[in-house]
Amino acid sequence: MRKFIAARKMLAAAVLLAVGWQPASGMGTVPAASEASYAKTKYPIVLVHGVLGFDSLLGMDYFYGIPAELQRSGAQVYVAQVSPADSYEKRGEQLLAQVQRIVAMTGSQKVNLIGHSMGSPTARYVASVRPDLVASVTSVGGVNKGSKVADAMRGALPPGSVAESVAVAAGGALASLIRLFSTGSSLSQDELAALDALTTAGTLAFNRRHPQAIPATACGEGAYQVNGIHYFSWSGAQPYTNPLDVGDPLLAATSLVFGAEPNDGLVGTCSSHLGQVIRDNYRFNHLDETNMFFGLGNILETSPVTLFRQHANRLRNIGV
Repeated sequence: MRKFIAARKMLAAAVLLAVGWQPASGMGTVPAASEASYAKTKYPIVLVHGVLGFDSLLGMDYFYGIPAELQRSGAQVYVAQVSPADSYEKRGEQLLAQVQRIVAMTGSQKVNLIGHSMGSPTARYVASVRPDLVASVTSVGGVNKGSKVADAMRGALPPGSVAESVAVAAGGALASLIRLFSTGSSLSQDELAALDALTTAGTLAFNRRHPQAIPATACGEGAYQVNGIHYFSWSGAQPYTNPLDVGDPLLAATSLVFGAEPNDGLVGTCSSHLGQVIRDNYRFNHLDETNMFFGLGNILETSPVTLFRQHANRLRNIGV
């Protein structure tokens, strides 16, 4: 009987190993070969933050847990640092300089850009002006047709008004505070340029100059491939997701400007579309999309870390 039980255990272990099962961390076993190469894209992945973005703030990463998981699964990952607040073009030029350095440093011909929020048009700018350096652009909660929140803010802050001056001062102070407690860059910023860019009018003007993969219809998909570059997007549509997340009440409040339109608290669902829309109704808010605030998102939804990992595998499978 003991021999029978031992044989069953050995058989069970063999089956589990065959399907790629691995013990929990700390048990001394390295990842299965398939797991170690699951996200191994041909070209490096570059993550691009949104407005008021940072690298790590008091121990909290903007892309919380995402780079480490992608690297564990075989990807070569870089987190770009661009101005926390400026125009799409200014941020795009900063990103382009970093892409050029990454390409030179790695010997890779191109990169895969994944931009969150304002990081989407920032990445799109690089793909537009230097398509030879970009294999794919992925928009995550991207402001691809503007934000009604920015429209409301601009409407409440007439150019040259006292309210505008106060808002700019407050925005500058917040950005300075973030820089003080973060490991991000100290790049200069222009709060008004960022606000004007994020409005519907500002973004549509940018799209006329850089139209690649923007949907022609109000809520459709764009071209899946332009100039050899693959375009994808996904986004959330639930502004309030976790009572423990300090950002949720703010996003619940800002979501009111959208009325009945689905949104993630800062960006409307249709505005987030770019190229191939993977999904636009994840139960995420704008901050959940990058697993921010230590991953305090919707416990009933797929982890954002998993989505980034799955997308890296998607890029791997199409050869980029």
